[in-house]
Amino acid sequence: MIRVMVVDDEALIRSGFQHILDTAEDIEVVAAVQGGQALRTAEEVRPDVVLLDIRMPDVDGLTVLAGLRKLPHPPVVAMLTTFDMDEYVATALRSGAAGFLLKDTDPEGLPFLVRALAEGGTVLSSKVTRTVVDGYLEAGCQENATHCLDRLTERERAVLALVAEGLSNSDIAARMHLSTGTVKDHVSAILTKLEVGGRVQAALLAERAGLLRPPRDRRPQPNQRYQGDQPGQPPPYQREPRDQEKG
Repeated sequence: MIRVMVVDDEALIRSGFQHILDTAEDIEVVAAVQGGQALRTAEEVRPDVVLLDIRMPDVDGLTVLAGLRKLPHPPVVAMLTTFDMDEYVATALRSGAAGFLLKDTDPEGLPFLVRALAEGGTVLSSKVTRTVVDGYLEAGCQENATHCLDRLTERERAVLALVAEGLSNSDIAARMHLSTGTVKDHVSAILTKLEVGGRVQAALLAERAGLLRPPRDRRPQPNQRYQGDQPGQPPPYQREPRDQEKG
């Protein structure tokens, strides 16, 4: 059972997300609270996934994110926003958020997104813009992505390529014939060597360095959970504009 906590200042948003997720047999919303209650509640209920509003009047969502990251058993955190362009999004991703979702996300797709997060995947709204992506890679090691990737072993580069394609740890394990624990160790080593706070940032570095195949060469793989615009399926961390031909 995937344990989820929803953090938002609006009661209607909290109840809406809880109602949608509670209809899934493998997901349980263990708490739905305002920002000021988030850290204390997270310590008590120990959620696997937190859906966190990025803008709240009582406490800033980035402050809550930083606190959640310091917990003994930090949950996976995806930021919630009403905007596809938000000045806080890049900061949240650099701080370790696993992605961000718009609050008007398709209800049918929400459980898929939560499952992807729980399995170590990365999730960005389909409306994420290149401005967010480009603004996200702007400092430190990110100035020379190709040089940064030279720090990785060949196996780690292979794992990173699959992370960048949106695969979860279990999917990567199946693809590479490894144990899930081994994949987790590789991902941890990758994040450390690249000096990044999460899988999204590592994936974007991989793209900037040219590690991924060109879009026309990408094909859905048997174990890949992200299938573009098919109903009820979550998007990968990056999607081509809808009016472009997809490979």
